[in-house]
Amino acid sequence: MDNTTVAAQPRRWWVRALLMLLVAVAFHLAASVLLCLALLQLVLLLATDAPNDRLRRFGAGIGRYLAQIADFVSFGTEEAPFPFSEWPSQAAG
Repeated sequence: MDNTTVAAQPRRWWVRALLMLLVAVAFHLAASVLLCLALLQLVLLLATDAPNDRLRRFGAGIGRYLAQIADFVSFGTEEAPFPFSEWPSQAAG
C-alpha cells in the first residue's frame, strides 16, 4: 500500500472526538495557569513597578496555545495542538 494514500485519508471521527476532548481539558488547565500567571504578574508589578519579562513571554506562549486549541476544536485546522505537535513558537514582530 502506498503511504501517500494513507496520509491523505481523513482522520476517523472518533479519533478526532477523543482528541477534541483531550485538548478541551488541556484548554481549561492552560487557562487556569494563565489566570495564576496574570495574578502573579500583578503582584510583581505592585512590588517592583515592572512585570517579569520571562513570565510575560510564557503568558504569550500560553495565549498562542489556547488559540491553537480553539482553532482545532472549531475545525479551523486538522493539526492537533501540543502535545501532539510542537509548542507554538513566538509570533513574529
